[in-house]
Amino acid sequence: MGTKQPSILVTKASGVTVPFSAEKIRQSLKRSGARPEVIDTVLDELYQQVYPNMPTRMIYKTAYGLLKKLSKPSAGRYQLKQAIFELGPSGFPFEQYVAELFRQEGFTATTNQILEGHCVKHEVDILAVKNNITNIMECKYHQQRGTFCDVKIPLYVESRFRDIERQWKSTHEKKQQHCEAWLITNTRFSTDAVQYAQCMGLHLMSWDFPAGKSLKDIIDKAGLYPVTCLTTLSRSEKCRLLERGIILCKTLAEHASYLEEAGIAAPRRDLAIAEAQHLCQELTKPEMA
Repeated sequence: MGTKQPSILVTKASGVTVPFSAEKIRQSLKRSGARPEVIDTVLDELYQQVYPNMPTRMIYKTAYGLLKKLSKPSAGRYQLKQAIFELGPSGFPFEQYVAELFRQEGFTATTNQILEGHCVKHEVDILAVKNNITNIMECKYHQQRGTFCDVKIPLYVESRFRDIERQWKSTHEKKQQHCEAWLITNTRFSTDAVQYAQCMGLHLMSWDFPAGKSLKDIIDKAGLYPVTCLTTLSRSEKCRLLERGIILCKTLAEHASYLEEAGIAAPRRDLAIAEAQHLCQELTKPEMA
């Protein structure tokens, strides 16, 4: 690769300016499964289009457009973060998606459960059970990039959990079962949110936390991509699938008829199935808990 990396500042979603990093782009492209020669081609062309104060989201969008021309499956993986944002706007598809991730790891997971607390009843986003441990999970879905979960969120989740736990212990004390609390978001946690959660024993999972077991790590290593990753379907077609509770590319790869039921034409169904099969090829699965 002969083109020299430009030494310019670009703007993150938070408004902070940082040096343009070809290495971050390279690593993202590498995680997508793109071949080395494809990565070099994308970076060479990208260098010609980067300008001072260019928003990082535009940089990634440009890289995605270049990659899509060369490898659709890699492009689908590359736009994973954006695909998670497209699980909105209600946040319920995100909860369903997270529940699916845990089911694939051997948990029994149900969504929107009402649990008795010592003081009041609580609606729980996900109840996931494995090895006699009941995991009470709160999902915080954000549609905007640069949005953080600050310390107020784990404070709120922890207080609800303690109310539920007190009631839980009184009804399960002879069953040798216990419960644990989780907070899961598609964006990031602030430093004080992480500090508080770790102090209180609250499990956290965000886009890039914890290292090696973050949301993006779990998805990439398990090959469990949402249907919103598919480059061969339009936004409205993806929405029709989500409305039917079809969240995973793996589900489409195993049940092609779901595309027909969603009103997607035959030629496009074949393309979508082929892309879904490429996307959901599994790698080594990390343990969630």
